[in-house]
Amino acid sequence: MHAPGQRLLNKVAIISGGAGGCGEAASRLFAAEGARVVIVDRNAGAAMELARQIKAEGGEAIGVGADVSRADQVRSAVAAGEAAFGGADVLFNHAGTLIVKPFLDVEEDEWDWLMAVNVKSMYLMTRAVLPQMLAKGKGSIICTSSISAEYATPGEVAYNATKGACQMFARAIAVEFRDRGIRCNAVAPGFIRTAHGIREMKELQAMGVDASEAAIAAQQGRLCEPEEVARAALFLASDEASFVSGAHLFVDNCFSSV
Repeated sequence: MHAPGQRLLNKVAIISGGAGGCGEAASRLFAAEGARVVIVDRNAGAAMELARQIKAEGGEAIGVGADVSRADQVRSAVAAGEAAFGGADVLFNHAGTLIVKPFLDVEEDEWDWLMAVNVKSMYLMTRAVLPQMLAKGKGSIICTSSISAEYATPGEVAYNATKGACQMFARAIAVEFRDRGIRCNAVAPGFIRTAHGIREMKELQAMGVDASEAAIAAQQGRLCEPEEVARAALFLASDEASFVSGAHLFVDNCFSSV
């Protein structure tokens, strides 16, 4: 096993939604652990700036702008990563967002949009990257799920449904490709201190749901920090998790156990 600081040495890691929140934390951490990181984000400027910062700190990274719910843009982003660093060893399907509103107020186009960003993106990214991993005979895929995959919240029917799909997508990929050297797992955070997480809390409270920081502290002790999610993803990405596949790893400080 590699020592700390080298757990992804000589590996190529692609991170979707890699320029902000937990994705940014993972981009920085994976690079610090020796990976050549392909940061894919809808915000191309943020992705390129983060790559610049990582390189300034001695890491290797490129930033690529892409809407990962669009097949053509996914293919272009993955091709750019392969051209820069070679075939991928790690794929972190992190890109995602949420809708908070009463179920009967969710419009069809909103439902379709959330499914595209949170679910279709995993299909497109995984389909694009898997051939590179299969050519190497190994690879690790991590998908960002949520406690919402198993614990429903009022006002989040659409979001909860996408994360349930994420959990089973990871497990099914793991089963289908186990004997070809591919591992696939889901990381399932609780409430996180990111712009996404704070917005979720505010919008839930506006609906009358008790999602204050104090209420969340009662459920999971405190808000999760993005670096804590990144470290869980790092474990799943690394060879330290060589016999971990098809798992749903909660990063929630017992929210799912209380």
